[in-house]
Amino acid sequence: MEQSSSSGRLIKAPENFLNQDGIKTVFAEGKKGRRDFIRSAFAAAAAGAAVPAALAQGNPVPTEGGDPNILNLPPWSKGLGQGVALNDGYGKPSQYERNVQRRVSPGLTQTTQASVSFAPLQSLFGIVTPSGLHFERHHQGWWDIDPSKHRLMINGMVKNPKVFTVDEIMRLPSVSRFHFIECGANTAAEWGNVATPTVQYTHGMLSCSEFTGVPLITLLEMAGADLVNGKFVLGEGADGSSMTRTIPMSLIKSGEVFVAYGQNGEMLRPEQGYPLRLIVPGVQGVSWIKYLRRIKLGDMPFNTKDESDHYIDLLPDGQHRQYSSLQECKSVVTTPSGGQVLLDTGFYNITGLAWSGRGKIKRVDVSVDGGRNWRTARIEGSAQSKALTRFNIDWVWDGKPAIVQSRAMDETGFVQPTYQQLRGVRGTRSIYHNNAIQSWLVQENGEVKNVQIS
Repeated sequence: MEQSSSSGRLIKAPENFLNQDGIKTVFAEGKKGRRDFIRSAFAAAAAGAAVPAALAQGNPVPTEGGDPNILNLPPWSKGLGQGVALNDGYGKPSQYERNVQRRVSPGLTQTTQASVSFAPLQSLFGIVTPSGLHFERHHQGWWDIDPSKHRLMINGMVKNPKVFTVDEIMRLPSVSRFHFIECGANTAAEWGNVATPTVQYTHGMLSCSEFTGVPLITLLEMAGADLVNGKFVLGEGADGSSMTRTIPMSLIKSGEVFVAYGQNGEMLRPEQGYPLRLIVPGVQGVSWIKYLRRIKLGDMPFNTKDESDHYIDLLPDGQHRQYSSLQECKSVVTTPSGGQVLLDTGFYNITGLAWSGRGKIKRVDVSVDGGRNWRTARIEGSAQSKALTRFNIDWVWDGKPAIVQSRAMDETGFVQPTYQQLRGVRGTRSIYHNNAIQSWLVQENGEVKNVQIS
C-alpha cells in the first residue's frame, strides 16, 4: 500500500497520511495566501473575534437589492396549511431532510443483503440518535418477529428454569437509561490505512438511545440463579445466525445489564432487535444480543463461535486478545468533518461526540493544528455514564489550512491515544476497538478531508 513521501506530501485518496514533516508543510503552504471566497453572513469576523461583528451587534448583513425571501411574503404565510400529519399514522421528517439517512458501504462483508448501515453523525444534534437513523449491524438479516410468539428462556445454573413472554417481562419493574452502542469494528477501515471520506463512514457504527427494560439480575433472581458459583451468562439471539456472547456476572450484578423492549419512548425497531434485546452498557455492540431468546448461567466463559473467531484483536506477537469487549474512551469531531465545506472565513462552532465504556466523559480537548496545541471544549449538559457526550468549542477560521482533532478523557483518567500510541501497543493488523484520535484536514478552499498523522 502506498505511503506518504519523505517530504510529507498528501498522497491520493483513499489513503491520506501526514507525517510530522507533512504537518509542517501543510501549515507552511497556508502562509502563501488563499483565494477569495463568496461572501456570506459569517465572513465579517476579524482575526481573533469570537463572532462576526455584524451578528454580535444584532445588525443584519445587507444584501444587494434586498433578499426576496424577506421582501416577498411566501405562500406558507398567505394560505391554509395541511391538516394533521398522520402519514399512515407515523410521523416523518421534512422532505428537505431526505438526505439525512443511514447509508451502506459496499466495501464491507456482505451476506445476500447489506449487513451494515452507518448513522449520519454529521447531521445529528445533542446525544440521542433518532430510532430511524440508528446504525444497523446484522449477521443474518433482520426480522419483524410476532411478539406474541416470542419467548425468553432462563436456564443453566438456576433452580427454576423459566420462560417469559414479552407481556410478562413488560409487567415487571422497569428502568430507562441513555447508553451508547458502538460496533467493535467501528473505525476499522482506518486500521487498514484506508481513509474513508466522511465521519458517517469512519465512526457511523455508533448510536445513542434511551432504552427501557428490565434488569437482567431481576430475571435471574426470579429463576433462582446461583449467584455465588455462576460467573458468566450466555446471551443467545433468535435470528438465523443464533448470535451468542458471554457476559460476565460482574456487570449483571451491578444492575447495569438489562433486557430492553423500548427505545426512545417506543418499542424497539425490528432492525434493533424487536421485541427484546440485551443492553450491555460500555461493551461492544455484538454483545447487545438482538431478538433475545435465551440466557444461560454458567461458571466459565462459553467460547462460542462469535467470540472465538470474531471480534478478537490480533496483536503484534501473533497472539489474539480475546474477550476484549470494553469500548475504550473515544471521541470524534463531527463538524467540521470529511466531506463538508467551510464557505468562508469567520466564526464556526466545532462540535463532536465523546464516549467511554468505562463511565463518564470528564474532559474533551480540541486542536486545530494537528495536536501541537489543545484547548478544552465545553461539555454540553451533564455527562452521563456510558452514553454519548456532546462537546462544542468556538473557532475563528482565518482561511489557512487546519488539522482539527479531538481528544477525550474519561472519569478513570484514561486518555484517548494517538495512532502512533495505539499502534505501538496493538500493531497494524487489528480490526476491532480502534479508539485513536481522528484528524480532519481543512484545506484553503474550505474542503475537509480525512487524514492520518503518523
